[in-house]
Amino acid sequence: MPGLVVERLDPRFLTHALADLPRGVVVVTGTNGKTTTTKMLVAILREHGLTVFTNPTGSNFTRGVISSMLAEIPFSGRLKADIAVLELDEAHALKFAAEVRPTHSLLLNVARDQLDRFAEIDHTAKLLAELAEQTTTGVVLNIDDAYVSRISGRVPDGVTVAYFGVDPSIADRLPELQEADVRFEDEFTPPRPTAADGLLKPHDERSFEVRFGRTGRVGPMVLKQRGLAAMINATAATSTAKVLLANEFRDVDAVAALERVTPPFGRGEVIDADGQPLELVLVKNPAGFTVALGTYGSAPVTTMIAINDNYADGRDVSWLYDVSFASLRDKGVALTSGVRAYDMALRLKYDDVAVAEVEPDLEVALERFLTAYKNEPKRIFCTYTAMMTLRRDLAARYGLAKFGEDAA
Repeated sequence: MPGLVVERLDPRFLTHALADLPRGVVVVTGTNGKTTTTKMLVAILREHGLTVFTNPTGSNFTRGVISSMLAEIPFSGRLKADIAVLELDEAHALKFAAEVRPTHSLLLNVARDQLDRFAEIDHTAKLLAELAEQTTTGVVLNIDDAYVSRISGRVPDGVTVAYFGVDPSIADRLPELQEADVRFEDEFTPPRPTAADGLLKPHDERSFEVRFGRTGRVGPMVLKQRGLAAMINATAATSTAKVLLANEFRDVDAVAALERVTPPFGRGEVIDADGQPLELVLVKNPAGFTVALGTYGSAPVTTMIAINDNYADGRDVSWLYDVSFASLRDKGVALTSGVRAYDMALRLKYDDVAVAEVEPDLEVALERFLTAYKNEPKRIFCTYTAMMTLRRDLAARYGLAKFGEDAA
């Protein structure tokens, strides 16, 4: 609300506030991983001694950026920081760029998400390409995402292009993370990685390093957040940090920063619930839910799924039918909740996953879930607005940091 009010009072507020930052303005956008990658990149830059402004709550519209800024801006109206690193919604990134052209953009991936807002996946790819065209200094692209890597052809002359991706040895694990490029266009062959491009090389399911050419290595390291997606986010953040810091980049500081980063709330966050772990996992599209089930779904825990269809979630939940829930069959799902609780229960029935209870009211469902399964490890898969409601109630119950307080 504060950001919305300021936007109405002064439509050029961002232009004035972010003018003349010595190290520029970095925009992080894409379908999946924005909040986590932004937090990782900010941590690396701060470990190198930079003063970084960011929008830590994950409110990724321009009004969210302004709201984050209001508490830090002096009477001069100019933000005092070395650099700004901002997570922005794919569409609102262009609105932001119309006011403040980013010096650097990190473009993560493209997937079917919020179909009522973004429609065809090509439209989302077009938004990212237009942002690249507005970037003045450097663009970092996902070399393994055909929708993103082909944006290199849209980058203006004089703007550098760097890539991040995975080592060829694990390329077979990418399909679960990505959408197939189904456009009827000329074939596109991604460029070969150079020494400036970071590639993820896992050692095992937790330990990994980021390789740059034949000899450059950042790591090994182990993140607090589990899964291949988190490793890829760390690779994107590391690659971007090297672009931003150039010769100032220090491997040891990057590793130290990344290993300390805690999962942003709701993104694989583990909460101590009456002595038992409770994982809160955000899901919002087929690729993301598939990865979440692969990362978290096989352990013998008690599961709840909460699905809303509010504006911030996307009204169209047909994407649930592109996710396989077979990994949940053995133990079943204790409870489905949210606006689409019954839709979720029906979807699970088609995959022969037993559902013990359906309760649309999130607060009632959470109380039952925590009480009935008090002595068991638990996990909740939830869409964005469901996660916000559940996280608020969990914070009140267990004395957790509130929205945005744990982001520094």
